[in-house]
Amino acid sequence: MKRTILRLCVVLWLAVLATALPAPCQVTVILSRHAEKAAAPPKNPPLTEAGKKRADLFASMLANSGVEAIYVTEFQRTQQTAAPLAERVHVKPMVVSDTHQLIEAIRARKNGVVVVVGHSNTLPEIIAGLGGPTVKIADPEYNNLFVLTVGDAKSSLLRLHYGDSTPVPSPNGSMQNMMGEPVK
Repeated sequence: MKRTILRLCVVLWLAVLATALPAPCQVTVILSRHAEKAAAPPKNPPLTEAGKKRADLFASMLANSGVEAIYVTEFQRTQQTAAPLAERVHVKPMVVSDTHQLIEAIRARKNGVVVVVGHSNTLPEIIAGLGGPTVKIADPEYNNLFVLTVGDAKSSLLRLHYGDSTPVPSPNGSMQNMMGEPVK
């Protein structure tokens, strides 16, 4: 009988100890390049109709993912891409134009889900700065979605694609989709 009580006490003590210890800290960072942009004005173009559709799809995909923070750049194409999501999850996007500052802000978080809408040249730097692998985003690619889990010890990256295939230039200068078929 004493052994049974002793075992029960040890099991209860271990259960209390296990619940008292903090869980490992993890931040999930969802990164996407802005959606399709217009050709003009060249310095700060808005989204095209296709870009607006992609932004709506982005919002519907992430609406129930527990987004707590949204980071965008000073350019309207990133802000317009994030706007439908921000409206659905009731989170005001934060404009951050310095990549190092953004990385530090994300690293300061202990947990939660963060969305970053950036550019083909900034997202690889952000992913690497948060401990992820080297990635490349071709200029005409708008359908990449990166899910980076940032932990204390290491980070892991999942690269997905969403929406219509992004047209990419072929060697002869015509456009083709990701399957190599001509775009009509």
